[in-house]
Amino acid sequence: MIAALLVFALIDLPGDPPHYTKPPGATDVRYIEILENNAHIIYPALAVLALVLIGLGILQAWRTEDMSGVQKAEIKRDVVRALRRQVHGMTVERLAKEVSVPPFKLLKILEEMAEGGITETRTDTSRLTTWRLKGLQ
Repeated sequence: MIAALLVFALIDLPGDPPHYTKPPGATDVRYIEILENNAHIIYPALAVLALVLIGLGILQAWRTEDMSGVQKAEIKRDVVRALRRQVHGMTVERLAKEVSVPPFKLLKILEEMAEGGITETRTDTSRLTTWRLKGLQ
């Protein structure tokens, strides 16, 4: 009887799982095969995506304002004080020295003030542009 049980134990019956199966390995994954088969498409696309993201980051950094609202308000207050002292107006360079702000940043602030109706600009025949407070003459 024991011999019969041993014979049945050694015989593989249909439907029984095999006694030993190879465990799945870490490299037997379907997505690795997809990456290997399509590497000529996937990796250049990832490189282009990375370059686009870097470019967008650079553009976003250029567009951000480097001054807070409080700093802008202080500079606008100083500009108004300086322009009140000089009724006939001042050039951007002269105003930048008096307010101690770089001329490019000051020009952007002056344009914002002009859109708000605070300042106005005049250009004479020698192409000298002067800024002055609106309403003062």
